[in-house]
Amino acid sequence: MTVFNLGSINTDHFYRVPHLPQPGETVAALGYMKGLGGKGANQSVAALRAGARVVHIGAIGEGDGWIAAKLAEMGLDLGAIARVDQPTGHAIVATDPAGENAIILHPGANRAQSRKVIEQTLSAGQAGDILLLQNETNCQAEAAKLAQEHGMRVLYSAAPFELDALKAVLPHVTHLLVNAGEAAALVAETGTALEALPVKAVIVTRGADGAEWVSAEGVFHAPAHKVTPVDTTGAGDCFAGTLAAAIDQGMTPEQALRQASAAAALQVTRPGTAEAMPDRDEVADFIGRA
Repeated sequence: MTVFNLGSINTDHFYRVPHLPQPGETVAALGYMKGLGGKGANQSVAALRAGARVVHIGAIGEGDGWIAAKLAEMGLDLGAIARVDQPTGHAIVATDPAGENAIILHPGANRAQSRKVIEQTLSAGQAGDILLLQNETNCQAEAAKLAQEHGMRVLYSAAPFELDALKAVLPHVTHLLVNAGEAAALVAETGTALEALPVKAVIVTRGADGAEWVSAEGVFHAPAHKVTPVDTTGAGDCFAGTLAAAIDQGMTPEQALRQASAAAALQVTRPGTAEAMPDRDEVADFIGRA
C-alpha cells in the first residue's frame, strides 16, 4: 500500500540558545544549523524510514534546488512536488538546553499547492491507501474529499491547531491525531466527546504521559519511554509519520501506538527534524531494550 502525504516543506533554521527569549529580549545564539523541515516533510521521512512507500505532495520555491536534492537524498520521490513562484516555507527554531523550543513559521510555497498535481497524484490512490495531512498547507479539505472518494484512509494531524480548518476536513477523516491541549480545545469548542466524533479513531499524544487510541470500542493507552531530550522539535511529526506507516502495515492500534511512541522517543534524543527521524531497525532495537 502507499502513504500519500499532502504536506509542508520548509527550510528550518535552528538556533541553540541559553534560554528562550522573553518579549523584548535579545538572546545571543550558542550555535546555528540549517536543515530540511516542515511538518509534512518530517512526517514523510518518518513514514519512509518506518518502512512505508511514501508519495509526498508539496510545493517549494523555484530557486531552492538544495531542498529538492535533500528530499531526493532522503529517498522521497520528487514527481508530485511543484515548483512555484513563492519562497519555500521556512521556520526559525530556538531551542534551550532542556530541549524546549519556540518556533516562528512562514508558510510561503506551502500555501500555494497545485490542485492539478494533487488531483493527478491522488488519482493513483487505491482503497486502503492512506492520505496524511497537516494544517500547514492549503487544499486540505479538497484532498481529503478526493482520497475518501478513492476509498483511502485519511489521517489528519491537526497541527497547528485551528478549529475551522479541522471542521472543514473532519467529514472526510478516518483517523484524527491531536495532542492533549488540542483534544481539550476540540471537546470544549464542539461539546462532543472524542469517542463520539465521526471518525474511526482519535489518537491523542500526551507527552511524558504517553499516547491514547480512542474509539467507539474503548481507549488503549501506550506509556511514554523515558529518555533525555536534546531537541523536542519534530517529535509529534515523528509520531504521526511512524503511526501512518504502522497503520498502513496492518498493525493493531496497540502495536501502532507502541511503534510511534518509541520512534518519537528516539527522535528527541537527536538534534534536528527530518534528519533526526529513526529507521525501523533502530526503533525495533529500542523497543527490545525498553
